[in-house]
Amino acid sequence: MFNWDIVRQYLFSGLFIHAAWTTLWIAVISQVSGVIIGLFLALMRMSRYPWLSLPARFYIWIFRGSPLLVQLLLLYFGIPEVFPGLVPYITVYSAALIAFSLNEGAYMAEIVRAGISSVDLGQMEAAKSLGMRYALAMRRIILPQAARVIIPPLGNEFNNMLKTTSLASVIGLFELTYTAQVYGSQSFSYFELLVVATFYYLILTTLWGYIQSYIENRMDPNRLTATELKAQKGWTQRMMGFGSDRLAGTKEFR
Repeated sequence: MFNWDIVRQYLFSGLFIHAAWTTLWIAVISQVSGVIIGLFLALMRMSRYPWLSLPARFYIWIFRGSPLLVQLLLLYFGIPEVFPGLVPYITVYSAALIAFSLNEGAYMAEIVRAGISSVDLGQMEAAKSLGMRYALAMRRIILPQAARVIIPPLGNEFNNMLKTTSLASVIGLFELTYTAQVYGSQSFSYFELLVVATFYYLILTTLWGYIQSYIENRMDPNRLTATELKAQKGWTQRMMGFGSDRLAGTKEFR
């Protein structure tokens, strides 16, 4: 019989708050790492040189074609058997972070590639005509425009990552799901503690939903007034080019 007293007992306990924090930081680090890996993979895949594009295609094929759970188990149980010297370094935390990051990188590669492909080729040609190198043109011209296409699916990927961390329970990582399983087995209250874990998953994904909506609104140029565009002079604008109104041909492009 379902016991609400157990739910109330654990709902705001330090045990589940700590587990939620573990879930959150693992998801954040894995997603950020996945975005960085995906960016490099996307650029490699789009390269005209086979020695760059073929390894990227192979990487994407491997990690998108096999289950993440299998990749996690192979990394945690298989790698130490093949390379015994790595046993001290393959912990539940490192295995989860590496597996999630590598897998996410494969999916982000396709998302970033689609975003870059959505930008007209004339943008790169115009940037090169101004004397900008490929890397600078990509950073200041192409990626800021591609970001409007990349951000929505990226946000959905992070939402999914928050829930994907539950797979780490199979290797004994005390995130939300494994915490509910372990302490639920001690008191035979699996259902009640899984309800508590679900509550925290809903809180995390709901909060991220609001953050994602805010970011998407800020990235939409049709919703910004001229005053807001001129006011965007922060670090992001200087480094990535969002909202920049500097003229080409100045020292900024050297």
